[in-house]
Amino acid sequence: MRGHDQQQNHVFSYISPEQRVRKDHPLRPIRTMVDEILKQLSPQFSKMYAKVGRPSIPPEQLLRAQLLQMLYSVRSERLLMEEMDYNILFRWFVGLNLDDAVWDATVFTKNRDRLLKAEVAKEFLARVVGQAREKGWTSDEHFSVDGTLLEAWASGKSFQRKDKKDAPPDDPGNPTVNFRGEQRSNQTHESKTDPDALLARKSAGKEAKLSYSGNLLVENRNGLIVSSLVWEATGTAERDAAMAMLQDIPGSERVTVGGDKGFDTAEFVRECRNMRVTPHVAQNLARRGGSAIDGRTTQQESYGISQKKRKRIEECFGWLKTIALLRKVRHRGTLKVDWLFTFACAAYNLVRMRNLMAAAFPAR
Repeated sequence: MRGHDQQQNHVFSYISPEQRVRKDHPLRPIRTMVDEILKQLSPQFSKMYAKVGRPSIPPEQLLRAQLLQMLYSVRSERLLMEEMDYNILFRWFVGLNLDDAVWDATVFTKNRDRLLKAEVAKEFLARVVGQAREKGWTSDEHFSVDGTLLEAWASGKSFQRKDKKDAPPDDPGNPTVNFRGEQRSNQTHESKTDPDALLARKSAGKEAKLSYSGNLLVENRNGLIVSSLVWEATGTAERDAAMAMLQDIPGSERVTVGGDKGFDTAEFVRECRNMRVTPHVAQNLARRGGSAIDGRTTQQESYGISQKKRKRIEECFGWLKTIALLRKVRHRGTLKVDWLFTFACAAYNLVRMRNLMAAAFPAR
């Protein structure tokens, strides 16, 4: 029998969002892990808000919504609010009932700025790594480091001379800028919209763009991100950031770190050994003076394993740029970009841990 195309809207619904989401949905284990972390961070949230005044958007719901934006590649906060208005799955994950009003996009971003100023992202990532460590999914001895360029939210037109006097533009919305034949460098020029972004190129022959340097420290057992750091896109940013992240590894036992040829410098190798870190970096034999490591390191079996494992860090960068949409960041300033990058690393770990959990306990 053919069903009727009934256009009458029902006034009441007796099914909750919890009942709408199927029991084996991939977001369910992520929601469980996130709720446990947010419960641990609740005392820290209480210190960030006044005891009196108009209630703000709960920080727990702000962070869950930010996770959704990264997990589902939502390109803007305005689109996120629109989808949350009619998407029952999004409402369930954030913690909104079907009748609850969705926030205005401007209100959402203003409330989120409070979290951007705090160390919430670093603490959230640390709690995620702590959960993985309790389950035995992380290695405390073997790591890999690498960095990538994150394109800044600034155009080439904004990269102007530091001593240039501002003149009224011919078109305030899209002024005409002619820098043909002009020698531009980070020493003489800076972006007027994002001064922290520096002009950098990925490799020789590539175009130079205003960028940041996003750096990761990944453990080698399951490829989980242990630490992250956004640095100014200088020529030594990857090595400087790697040294800073390696210093934060807990414990006093000797560890190993894998890296590409860019880390094969005498200074980096020396500093690693001073920190009881064995550098398993790829040899740069074409460098003047040869490689900074010799056969005493390369002949070890662990060196070959580290060189194979270090390539998994590219999977992290691929997810962060394509799924979390960090190929071109939407925030300005090193602190805000570092917050967003760190929180995206936590989102990647949650997805990875969900997959590890599914592999350990397959569905029957």
